[in-house]
Amino acid sequence: MNTAKELIQNLVQSQPEDATYDEIVRELAFDRMVQRGLEDARKRRVVSNEDMLHRIKTWSN
Repeated sequence: MNTAKELIQNLVQSQPEDATYDEIVRELAFDRMVQRGLEDARKRRVVSNEDMLHRIKTWSN
């Protein structure tokens, strides 16, 4: 298993040479969100589409 530092280094190295600091940070944040979502899915920490639709409908009330 790779360490967090190794994962970050790999992601940074995969960016284009002209990538800006903000683009790299955005890519790191996106990757982290995806990894967290996948972990939630693996652990069955999910919300059904029906439940989410109900929650969204309550936001406008």
